[in-house]
Amino acid sequence: MTMPKMGESIMEGTVLKWLKQVGDTIEQDESVLEVATDKVDTEVPAIYAGVLTEILVQEGQVVAVGAPIAIMETDAAAAGAAAPASAPAAPQAAPAPSANGSAVPYLPEPNNPQAVQAAGAVHQPGRFLSPLVLSIAREEGVSMSDLEYLPGTGKEGRVTKKDILDYVAGGKQPLAASTPAVAAPAVAVAPAVTPAPQPQPQAAPAPQAASVKPVPSVSGGQELIEMDRMRKMIAQRMVDSVRISPHVTSFVEADVTNIVNWRNKHKDAYKKREGENLTFTPIFIQAVARAIQDFPLINVSIDGDYIIKKRDINIGVAVALPSGNLIVPVIHNADQLNLNGLSKKMNDLANRARANKLKPEDLEGGTYTLSNVGSFGNVMGTPIIMQPQVAIMAVGAIKKKPAVIETPQGDLIGVRQFMFLSHSYDHRVVDGSLGGMFVRKVADYLEQFDPNTAI
Repeated sequence: MTMPKMGESIMEGTVLKWLKQVGDTIEQDESVLEVATDKVDTEVPAIYAGVLTEILVQEGQVVAVGAPIAIMETDAAAAGAAAPASAPAAPQAAPAPSANGSAVPYLPEPNNPQAVQAAGAVHQPGRFLSPLVLSIAREEGVSMSDLEYLPGTGKEGRVTKKDILDYVAGGKQPLAASTPAVAAPAVAVAPAVTPAPQPQPQAAPAPQAASVKPVPSVSGGQELIEMDRMRKMIAQRMVDSVRISPHVTSFVEADVTNIVNWRNKHKDAYKKREGENLTFTPIFIQAVARAIQDFPLINVSIDGDYIIKKRDINIGVAVALPSGNLIVPVIHNADQLNLNGLSKKMNDLANRARANKLKPEDLEGGTYTLSNVGSFGNVMGTPIIMQPQVAIMAVGAIKKKPAVIETPQGDLIGVRQFMFLSHSYDHRVVDGSLGGMFVRKVADYLEQFDPNTAI
C-alpha cells in the first residue's frame, strides 16, 4: 500500500490511526487507516483484499504521496511466495522513495561534489512549504523528496523562493534520490547503506525533538492546553497569510431590509418543504458571485510575478466546528446555482463539515472566501485572506437602525435593517479602488434584492 493522492494540491499526509493490525484479513475497499492532510481527515481503503503483513509507517508520521505505508499479502502474491522471500535484500540496497513512490537507490557520483554534499543533507520530512514554493516545485519538476532535503535560508530553516530558484538554476542536482548508474551496482551498494534508512527511521526523531522544547510554566491558577493538529495548522496558515499578503480592509454598510422581510416570509414554508433552514448565507454568496462577474480581477491568485485569473467562481464559506476550529468548504461554480441550489449546497457542506464527513474535493479550488461573523453577533470583522486567494469578505450581524427614507412625498425617518460588509484584500494586486468598488457592488446587489424572488 502507498500513500494515496487525496487531492490536486495534496503532496503529503499524516497517519492518524491504523484501523487494522498486522495479521488482520482485509477486504477490498475496507478502511485500513485514517490519514490527515492539510485539508481534511479521511479513511484510506484497501485497493485489494488480503492480509496485512507489515506496517511501514507509525501513527503521527508524515508521509509523501506515493510512498509505501504498508505491505499486504494478496492471493496473487501468495502464489509467488518464493519471490518475496528474497525481498528483504532490497531494503539493504538503500532504496529511497522517489517522487512517484517507487524505490531506487541513491548513488552519489564521485565526480559530482554537489551530489556528494547532498548525501549529507538533513532530511526534514513534514516541514512547512509555502504555496509559492510548492507551485515552483511542480512547474520545475522538483520532487517532494528533494524538497525535504533542500536547505532553507528562511526563518527556522524554511525554504524560500530564492532557495528553490537557485536549486533549479543549479541544474536540480539530486538531493534525496537519483536514478542509479547501471554500470556501478557493486560500488554503489556500500555507500548507499547509510542514507537508506533516512526517509522512514528519521521521521521518528521528530516527536523527540519537539518534546525537548521547554514546556511553559504555569501557576496553580492556570491551565496548559496543547493545540490540536488542526489548530496548529490554522495558526501556521494565518501567520503565513499575514506575512505573504499586505492586508487592507474596506467597509460598507448595506440596507438589507428587503432580504430580512423576504426570508421571514419564506423560511417556514421552505423548512417544511425541504427539511432544511433557509439562511441568509446563500443570498450573500449569490451577491458575491455576481460582483465577481463584474470585477473578475478579484478572482485571481498570485504566483511569483504572475497573476493567475480564474474562470471558475468557487466560493469558500467559513464553517465553525464543534471543536472550536474553523474549516472552509467550497461551493464550486457558485455563479451557476440559483438560491435554492446554493441553499441546499451550503447546508450539505456545513452539516458534513460538523460531522467530519467532508471529502478532499470539498475543500479544494476556492477562488474567493466568505465569512459570516454576524452569526456570532459581531457587527464587523477584519478577516485574514485564504492563501493563495487575494480577497475575503466578512458579513456582520443585521441590526435595526433609524434611517432616512427618501420618498416622492419627501424624506422620512424609518426603522431599517442594516449590515456591515468587511472586505480584506491583498494590496499587492488589489488597490483600494478595486477593493472598495467590489464591496460596494456586493452591497448594491443586496440592497437591490427583489422581494418577489421565488425559491
